[in-house]
Amino acid sequence: MEKWMVSAKKADFQKLAAEFGIDPVTVRLIRNRDIVGEEAMREYLYGDLTWLHDPHLLKDMDKSVGILQEKIRGGKKIRVIGDYDIDGVNASYILLTGLLRCGALVDVDIPDRIRDGYGLNEHLIELAAEAEVDTIITCDNGIAAVQEIAQAKALGMTVIVTDHHEPQEVLPSADALINPKQPDCPYPYKSLCGAAVAFKLIQCLYEAYGISAEEWDPLLENVAFATVGDVMDLTGENRILVKEGLKRLNHTRNEGFRALIAANGLTEGPISAYHIGFVLGPCINATGRLDTAKRALKLLMASTPEQAKILAEELKSLNDERKDMTQQGVAEAMELMESTSMKEDKVLVIYLPTCHESLAGIIAGRIREKYNRPVFVLTKAEEGVKGSGRSIEAYNMFQELCKVSGLFTKFGGHPMAAGLSLPEENVERFRKEINEAAELTEDDLLPKIMIDVPMPLDYIKEKLIRELSVLEPFGKANTKPVFADRNLKILRAQIIGRNRNVLKMLVQNASGCTMEALYFGDIPGFEDYIRENFGPAELELLLQGRPSSVVLSMTYYPSVNEFRGNKTLQIVIQNYQRGKGETSGKK
Repeated sequence: MEKWMVSAKKADFQKLAAEFGIDPVTVRLIRNRDIVGEEAMREYLYGDLTWLHDPHLLKDMDKSVGILQEKIRGGKKIRVIGDYDIDGVNASYILLTGLLRCGALVDVDIPDRIRDGYGLNEHLIELAAEAEVDTIITCDNGIAAVQEIAQAKALGMTVIVTDHHEPQEVLPSADALINPKQPDCPYPYKSLCGAAVAFKLIQCLYEAYGISAEEWDPLLENVAFATVGDVMDLTGENRILVKEGLKRLNHTRNEGFRALIAANGLTEGPISAYHIGFVLGPCINATGRLDTAKRALKLLMASTPEQAKILAEELKSLNDERKDMTQQGVAEAMELMESTSMKEDKVLVIYLPTCHESLAGIIAGRIREKYNRPVFVLTKAEEGVKGSGRSIEAYNMFQELCKVSGLFTKFGGHPMAAGLSLPEENVERFRKEINEAAELTEDDLLPKIMIDVPMPLDYIKEKLIRELSVLEPFGKANTKPVFADRNLKILRAQIIGRNRNVLKMLVQNASGCTMEALYFGDIPGFEDYIRENFGPAELELLLQGRPSSVVLSMTYYPSVNEFRGNKTLQIVIQNYQRGKGETSGKK
């Protein structure tokens, strides 16, 4: 079952369409993304680098530049300490590249996910002290490292923090702290990723050294990569940074990026936010999960095509291994679910002792997608049990964990995701108590499909489809639009593709408009749905290309199919329900 809803945000669509020279449908889509007012719409449509805020507005920015100039002048040893994910690796690359260009004596350390955990820790501080490091500069971490920074200060080190995470009540005693979310920071846009904060610092440092903007320009690729990879909101500045970064990534001179694009077979077409999020980015993340993120940094720093090719293929191989391990974990989790009373739970707590702890969050996300329930996946760790959770909109995961916090040795997170550690003997108690505390209703557990525009197939024109590209890049808070048409008669259908994983249909709407429709989802699930709702005979007729009584309402995204010089309009189906006003359905 799914609940389909139509977004109904108000504006004078005709007036704005006339003013900006775009289709009223495009205006409605922009308004649905909470873009209100002409100035905000102008930024959304035309925003470029000139629309970015002044980096000097970041609190402690000028102070940090002053400290770094002094350290570089004195030949002091500087160490960048990053993080093991896409954002941390790219932020580390930006700082290392920028500081080297300014003549700094600088190196990088990135924590090991299993041994060190996230961010600064005592072990990394001790290593820095042994190496006679004078100044530590963090990126994508540090705002919560109160004790660790106090330790570094006690050892006589200078510490600059660049971060984007939420500050806690007590801020660290760093010499300078750059984070748009810290109290009293006047920077207007608060949703930058760690790499973007690092980039702003390098912009100001280059300015202080009289280095032209042309030299920081290529770093926009890394900012875009990190913003998409860290699943930041693609609003305001982030959207501009990603849009501009993608332009550069498509003509990148970075040997590492070029090799990674080639290793994944993406040299033919333009690289989009989708490719970063689902193909390239996971290769960078896989090193931090299964190996060391230093290998991903080494790829970005590669100086020759030969070196980059070897590293890129290693990263792709690691990601393929990670995908296989993830699939095994998902299959194991689902078997456990379906064969026990767990499938009755509103909050799923799945203990997979042998699962690699770095994959728990990905597996939790996959299980949540399938069952639309909050999910915790727990794994056996060196000490006790560790786990990651992924939530649904109706369930504030962090608040719910607070209700049973006595069960954990450690926990943290936010409404949609969380991490936790607990003794093994508390696993079953956790499952029981987190479910007892849950106030989720049946309606909360229904997947919600938000339709941007109920648009009959007749309205689709090539001009409109081309115009929809102004909405890109798509991602969090700027999702790909969802259109819908009701009661589409399926004139014929066939399963195509080498792996028989595409359903190709010819559909016709109430006014007689026919169009090709493609479905890339769960084909066996689609067949089961037709069988259950219309009968096995109707499914057979459908797949034989003969007339049937199958009528479905569908959500879709329109596209232009170009083949041997011929252009035809088509729709890509996302969801379906039985037509004639029926409400039963599945994704």
